[in-house]
Amino acid sequence: MQFDPDACRLVLEKTPGTLHTLLQGLPDSLTRTNEGTDTFSPFDVVGHLIDGEETDWILRARIILDGGPNPVFEPYDRFRHYARNADRTLASLLDEFSRLRATNLSRLGSWRLTPELLDRRGIHPTLGDVTLRQLLAAWVVHDLGHVAQISRVIAKQFGEEVGPWMAFLPVLTDHERPRS
Repeated sequence: MQFDPDACRLVLEKTPGTLHTLLQGLPDSLTRTNEGTDTFSPFDVVGHLIDGEETDWILRARIILDGGPNPVFEPYDRFRHYARNADRTLASLLDEFSRLRATNLSRLGSWRLTPELLDRRGIHPTLGDVTLRQLLAAWVVHDLGHVAQISRVIAKQFGEEVGPWMAFLPVLTDHERPRS
């Protein structure tokens, strides 16, 4: 598939609604459980996505588009949300994520990205030289990875009860833990 910024926006627009539909009203036993040490619960994932809206994707895109002499990204704190959201409800996180994402997608749409702009580069603190195109594609894949993670974590809460169907439900036996 040829890279299409409009397709990116369409996928990114769906994530807040998808998470609302999937998570709203579920008990804490499903939304606050994770897969073990250094993994995220669905609650944590939403907090992490909020952090990305505030300190990652759009800010890094702006650094690239500004085209300054030193387009280096600040390191991203993948765990900032733990302290920030300790006393929050999942409903409040879902609402905040929806608001922030809408604002960021409006900003992204206002940039009227051309192929030349998508080829502009920034410097990631770990990965080195990256293009705006790569950053936007990574944002989409990051979202989808976390939607899959949330589904997997919730599915595993029912794993002991599926009996012989385990053989047909790979979501329950997937032990790979993606970096958040």
